[in-house]
Amino acid sequence: MLKKAALKAALSHWNKGGFSVRFWDGEEKSYGTEPPKFTIIFSREPNLKDVKNISSDLILTLGEAYMDGSIDFEGSIDDVIAVMFQNQEHDIKKHAIDDLRKKLFAGIEEQKKEKIEEQEKKNIHSHYDIGNDFYSEWLDETMSYSCAYFKHTTDTLKDAQLNKIDHSLQKLLLKKDETLLDIGCGWGWLVIRAAQKYGVKATGITLSEEQYIGATERIKKLGLSDRVEILLLNYMDLDPKKYQFDKIVSIGMFEHVGKEFLPLYLHKVNTLLKKQGLFLLHSIMGFTEAPTNSWMKKYIFPGGYVPTVHETVGYFPDFNFYLLHLESLRRHYALTLDEWYKRFMACRDILPEKYDEKFKRMWRLYLSGCAAAFRTGNIDVVQFLLSKGVNNTLPMTNKYMYEE
Repeated sequence: MLKKAALKAALSHWNKGGFSVRFWDGEEKSYGTEPPKFTIIFSREPNLKDVKNISSDLILTLGEAYMDGSIDFEGSIDDVIAVMFQNQEHDIKKHAIDDLRKKLFAGIEEQKKEKIEEQEKKNIHSHYDIGNDFYSEWLDETMSYSCAYFKHTTDTLKDAQLNKIDHSLQKLLLKKDETLLDIGCGWGWLVIRAAQKYGVKATGITLSEEQYIGATERIKKLGLSDRVEILLLNYMDLDPKKYQFDKIVSIGMFEHVGKEFLPLYLHKVNTLLKKQGLFLLHSIMGFTEAPTNSWMKKYIFPGGYVPTVHETVGYFPDFNFYLLHLESLRRHYALTLDEWYKRFMACRDILPEKYDEKFKRMWRLYLSGCAAAFRTGNIDVVQFLLSKGVNNTLPMTNKYMYEE
């Protein structure tokens, strides 16, 4: 009886998925949070050594027990392996999050969290709340302030921005009435387009008051208030008990999170995304891991950090994200910045007086310098398509990633 009690205690740690165990005396017990998909069958009572080992390394012990004929499995081996890794990943992720919380919020969790969120709001305000009148002078009609997608080098900026939005939404395989979250929604055209084209129920969040006002007005004008909502909110404050999404997209937001908080960001996305849901992460990426250059940090994106592909991909397993597709849009961003630069230079003399010559020169350097950085390959911009957990229901080929 002591051996069985010890086995039950060890097996109870596999609390993800669902399976049953048939013991040597005929008793059968179910484990996990889902209906059992397979059965572990003990053909004989294990010895004391096996019981001790199973408590310290369940996967190794079950594997060895199967090898020596002490146990067998009834059901699909795919299901056995899935549950095995599901619980192993859960342990890794929990450990990573626990360590992160200790590091970030030890002793003064709420106070420090409020301080972080306040700083993030200031950082966003310093760049995005310059004024809608400023950005509307040189952005295209969609007010998209991120990398466009040029099917042809002759595309207009507006067409290229709509291409980017459609290209991004197409990867998410949206279906009518699915829920979509856009983290860092800008002036809202992506969520608007998603509602119009796919019939989804979309939520956008931003910390920029100017973007919130502009996006909300646009949605109301288009008669989409029943399908699209914009929240003036920090992404960390979205309550996963209230909000769960089929799909999540984040374009040009990840760069603002800061190196220290990249894992926290991915953890938050994990809590808001439904099982097997898709997440499209679009972010500027550095070629090598390095701090943000001091000029950009001081004048353009305070608090920002450009991660590398290597660094970012390394976090995915900790948060149960599976990489389905990766695409570089580096040359597209160089063209985008060239267009922004030309449009900015064309309107600089008619900007309101509050935008003085020093400010104009700063933006001239920023736009032209970033275009050069993308062109020379010092920085990149990448779209990662991820699933939360294994998703075997998607198309077998990559045709759905690209425009036909």
